[in-house]
Amino acid sequence: MPVHVRIPTPLRKLTGDEELIEVQPGTIATALVELQRRFPGIRERLMDEAGEVRRFVNVYVNEEDIRFLQNQETPLKDGDEVSIIPAIAGG
Repeated sequence: MPVHVRIPTPLRKLTGDEELIEVQPGTIATALVELQRRFPGIRERLMDEAGEVRRFVNVYVNEEDIRFLQNQETPLKDGDEVSIIPAIAGG
């Protein structure tokens, strides 16, 4: 059973309109590498120049924010669900 990555609506144009992408178990970092390999251009939307997840992008593993886990080293096992949620700016 693979890891499922839930792609937010604004990024689906890069994934051919797919909402749920299957990646191999590993870590958040390896999942992001796999997404970039399969969907060129997605990394720039998610990561900054230093290779960190952008401030306005929230990444959750099974509804837990990776910032409170092990960030990009957060392990992913079979059946986990990763959600990428862009922060919404309000005024």
